[in-house]
Amino acid sequence: MHEVSMMQNTLDIAIAQAQQNGAKKIDLLTMNIGELSGVIPEALEFAFDVLIQGTMAQNAQLEIKTIPVVCHCQRCDRNFQPEGYIFTCPQCQQVTTDVLTGTELELASVVVSDYD
Repeated sequence: MHEVSMMQNTLDIAIAQAQQNGAKKIDLLTMNIGELSGVIPEALEFAFDVLIQGTMAQNAQLEIKTIPVVCHCQRCDRNFQPEGYIFTCPQCQQVTTDVLTGTELELASVVVSDYD
């Protein structure tokens, strides 16, 4: 379950930034998770619930935004959302490997408070 180590690293980053900015607690973390990232959102949420205990994020909420796969067809010069794992342009049937979004795994924002 690599989600535990990912969430631990994410919390470490959020806590370090919050402390550097004088915050007393973390209220909300927002993460962008691409459909192709290989991350299971439910496992990430479980890890979050366990790892925040005893930290400045212990009452924080986790918001996960799922980022869809969007590809680009060079032949048609258009973007499209593939229907499966073979990224075929619906217009010209050309297979592409040009993935624009859907691989993200990022801490998008942290909301903090300067009071307990």
